[in-house]
Amino acid sequence: MEIRQQIWHGLEDVPADLVASVVTIGVFDGVHRGHRTLIDRAIQRARELNVPSVLATFDPHPLSVVRPQNVPPMLSTVDDRARLAHELGINAVLAFRFTKEMAALSPEEFFSSVLVDTLKVKAVVVGENFTFGHKAAGTTDTLRELGERYGVEIDVLPLLNDGPQRVSSSEIRGLLNHGDLTKAAEALGRPYSVCGEIVRGAGRGGKELGYPTANQYFPDSVALPGDGVYAGWFEIVDAKGPTGDMEEGVAYPAAISIGTNPTFGDERRSVESFVLDRDADLYGRIARVTFVEKLRDMHKFHGVEELLDAIGADVEATRKALGA
Repeated sequence: MEIRQQIWHGLEDVPADLVASVVTIGVFDGVHRGHRTLIDRAIQRARELNVPSVLATFDPHPLSVVRPQNVPPMLSTVDDRARLAHELGINAVLAFRFTKEMAALSPEEFFSSVLVDTLKVKAVVVGENFTFGHKAAGTTDTLRELGERYGVEIDVLPLLNDGPQRVSSSEIRGLLNHGDLTKAAEALGRPYSVCGEIVRGAGRGGKELGYPTANQYFPDSVALPGDGVYAGWFEIVDAKGPTGDMEEGVAYPAAISIGTNPTFGDERRSVESFVLDRDADLYGRIARVTFVEKLRDMHKFHGVEELLDAIGADVEATRKALGA
């Protein structure tokens, strides 16, 4: 059976005629460089065995069921993970609907019912810190034992380190929070981005200041860089056609502000992008904002003139940072 770039939302979506697969399992939040070592190995082994490669991730995060107070802000949605995995060459992405019933499965019940019976695994690729089953009782040693019993090849890879620092989703969240976009991009293997709908903000940017911004609001469950002003790229990603002098699928340079608006007393935390040298009605469009470099921290300015001077400096710093 040939599978090309599919996403299965739940075990019931797995095709009944799937006869074999190579699977790599994990949360894969952010699909960073450490995750890519697992993905690359799974793709390689799948090609050697002439079977589809499958990335199995979780939706929602397992902690949301077992310890909801500990769920971290996420670096990627399931759709993001699927898009990135497919770009790397994975054939199909399975998004487990993680439930209390799934959390209650023993390691062997999970292995036999999910991996063997449903995904028909020939080989499983995981990182050395992988755990599974009720209360995370299953370790990589458990996985190897079950693999030997069920005739499944188990490949456990060491975690990726950058010098003394392990490449991990939690490390990347910390780097983003501190505004270290360069190191975050190194760990991810690409600049960090978020995607969301453009909505109406306070309306001061264009009317009062002459710098109209595209405003996006994200829930706390989405990881954002720390408050500040950034240079980055703005791209319309929906399929509604061009608007104004902007084309969909084209990345335009932008000065991006993250945080509240202390000068005007706006307490809502937002991502506001001023797209350089463009004029378009962006309300209702879906856009991806990619962060490249932090320019400065957020400040409360003493009046509009001081704020305008700062924005003008931000725009010039953005041009310099992006070579725009």
